[in-house]
Amino acid sequence: MKSKELSLLEKYYGYKSFRKGQENIISTILEGNDTLAIMPTGGGKSICYQIPALIFKGLTIVISPLISLMKDQVDSLKDMGIQGEFINSSISGIEENNVIENIKNGKCKILYIAPERLESLNFLNVISECDISQIAIDEAHCISQWGHDFRTSYTKIVGFIKLLKNRPIITAFTATASEEVREDIIKLLNLNNAKVFITGFDRENLFINVIKSGDKKNYLYNYINNNKESSGIIYAATRKEVDKIYEELNYNGFSATKYHAGLSEKDRNKNQEDFIYDKSGIMVATNAFGMGIDKPNIRFVVHYNMPKNIEGYYQEIGRAGRDGDKSECILLFSPQDVQIQKYLIEQSIENFERKNNQYRKLNEMTDFVYTNECYRKYILDYFGENYGHECENCSNCLNEGELVDKTIDAQKVLSCIYRMKNKFGTGMLMDVLRGSKNKKVLQFKFNELSTYGIMKDYSNEELKNFINTLISHRYISVVNGTYPVLGLNQNSMKVLKSQEKVIFKEFKVEKKAKEDNKLYSILKEIRREFSIENGVPPYVIFGDATLKEMSAKYPMNKEDMLNISGVGEIKYKKYGERFESEIKKFVKDNNIELSDKTKKQEEIKMENIHLEVNSDEKLFDRLDSLRNEIAKKENTIPKMIMSKKSLKEISGRYPRTIDQLKDISGVGPKKIELCGEKLIFTVNDYILENHIEVTWINRKKRNVIIDGEHREDNEIAIDMLKEGKKLSEIFEEIEISISTILGYVTDYIKEFGEINFNLNLEDLYNKEEEVQIIDVCEKIGYEKISAIKKQLPSFIKYESIRAVILKKYYLN
Repeated sequence: MKSKELSLLEKYYGYKSFRKGQENIISTILEGNDTLAIMPTGGGKSICYQIPALIFKGLTIVISPLISLMKDQVDSLKDMGIQGEFINSSISGIEENNVIENIKNGKCKILYIAPERLESLNFLNVISECDISQIAIDEAHCISQWGHDFRTSYTKIVGFIKLLKNRPIITAFTATASEEVREDIIKLLNLNNAKVFITGFDRENLFINVIKSGDKKNYLYNYINNNKESSGIIYAATRKEVDKIYEELNYNGFSATKYHAGLSEKDRNKNQEDFIYDKSGIMVATNAFGMGIDKPNIRFVVHYNMPKNIEGYYQEIGRAGRDGDKSECILLFSPQDVQIQKYLIEQSIENFERKNNQYRKLNEMTDFVYTNECYRKYILDYFGENYGHECENCSNCLNEGELVDKTIDAQKVLSCIYRMKNKFGTGMLMDVLRGSKNKKVLQFKFNELSTYGIMKDYSNEELKNFINTLISHRYISVVNGTYPVLGLNQNSMKVLKSQEKVIFKEFKVEKKAKEDNKLYSILKEIRREFSIENGVPPYVIFGDATLKEMSAKYPMNKEDMLNISGVGEIKYKKYGERFESEIKKFVKDNNIELSDKTKKQEEIKMENIHLEVNSDEKLFDRLDSLRNEIAKKENTIPKMIMSKKSLKEISGRYPRTIDQLKDISGVGPKKIELCGEKLIFTVNDYILENHIEVTWINRKKRNVIIDGEHREDNEIAIDMLKEGKKLSEIFEEIEISISTILGYVTDYIKEFGEINFNLNLEDLYNKEEEVQIIDVCEKIGYEKISAIKKQLPSFIKYESIRAVILKKYYLN
């Protein structure tokens, strides 16, 4: 028998199951507990408070700073037949009075309000007479001055709650909150014995791409040109930059609109509506835009400038792919971005503590851009989430772009800086390298230098981009001041002495294949008509993913239609028959035999979601032996040479060249340099020996499924523990550290509350280590493992720390 929560989910929202974490959060709220939920953007936060609202007898008040989100959410609620209302500055006095009357008459189940409304005596008088069952606080990080979006209006919430005759259940939701911000939320909202849920910050469908070289402008226009059919956001740091990009896009024939605080409220609302209703495909904006935008089919987010902190960056890229489809997040970085953000911090923040905090966050954002490790891992570690492997879905993991040796050109630039005595900026350096005859060049006799005119073949823009790329890879230092000066450093000297090569990636924008699905286009047109007729955005009718599923499965009756994700009883009654009718007509007109339906679906799934690989056991054994030999020679363990997973993929795909080897998951330049030629020799030798015909298929950005294994490492590890396997056996089998496995166990307990397998944790530490670890945890908490490690002697391992924490704080 279905639970009441699941029945409501299916009836109103059309989903057959809850997303990760939703069911546990809803159950906890229904049990009457104050709750803090940290869920990724697009993770389904609203359902977590809306379903309890439908079950509770009284009114649920949702406090949100996001005016656009309120309207979207209430439009969706009303479209599903749920009594929802909102009050904020966008509605007239007459409209507000109508809402108040509905509240008084019990005709409102969920009310969205802006936090400023809590200071209205008229509103307080009405609400004080209502039976309020739940107060849900969205974007709860706004209450913390250590968060990235502190709002003083949020400090009024606790006073408002105290004025109510009966204290309701308090629920708080946010997508981006570090440990210190989470603690602040609980304290400042006075949450009673709050249950905290962290469902994970990861958005697996987002491809994270950071580009530190080349011409931003050309890259952007090439990318937009190749993605004309897609909806996307371009973020820039300043209003001036937004206006410039917007004007150039429109001049070149792109359908773009813009949003920043310098526009009138009327223009902002119109431009936002054009984007939401798909009248304009591209939104160019400052970070003032986007909070609360519920548009699910945003396929790309481009940051034209680096944001000032990781929280803001992750929240902004989270606006892409909310429907779960693959989407791309591109950060176009140049060193000037750091200076722009420093200037904005200086101009906007007066409080000394907050200013220092923002500088710290800017440094962390800069470190993210410069890191050579997996970008996703860096972000998730920042938010305190254990992520013990590479994601294979970011530009660092996939090593996208062609590697080009720029050592000689770099030596020319560095040599010129040296000869100019490290006293000048980029402009003067460019003039000397390009052989300019301007007055200052001649005055300082730079025309007599051996490096004068040595880079005439570079255009002004090309040379500027190249110097910026050298700066962004830290081959050149910048001394800040009124006029920033370029200087040399240790990295520079290694290049000048030919001790280190300068290898840059040159990025090319691939042409995206246009989706050729006639039925999908027809269904989108029907959705657009309903959208206009009902005065709501298209995605309120049905999301893109729902239409794609219809176009693949051809539902032609009520039963089949209700099996489509996103189609519930209410929406079926309003729209179902029209879509059914069009699908029947399409099937008839195109002579489609439904017996081929399963095959078609599988092809769509295969092409768009993953690449199936069956490993060759004999070749794998040879590759494994080779790996062991190299590991012995390098005095390291085999998995540091290459993972078993990568070897299995090689054995099933048979790469015959170095270029093909680069397409294997987890194989980067260092691994290719260390053992690439030996691997290719072994593969080719095996192919010839066994007369194997190889048809090479490029992976592109698809996930690789090896031997039908769809589970993630965490799922495999937990399943093996349930089967009675030891930690050491799991370590050997899937080659992830014991510390990582224990991290998976911790996450499992957080989500499901208990475990039914033995871990033998006492084998991982001694009594003295246990005492030291607990002592540190009692002082600084037990959530942030890296912080605990820093406080302990270096001989205490991560696995010992995790084992003690599990035993002391999770299993007792």
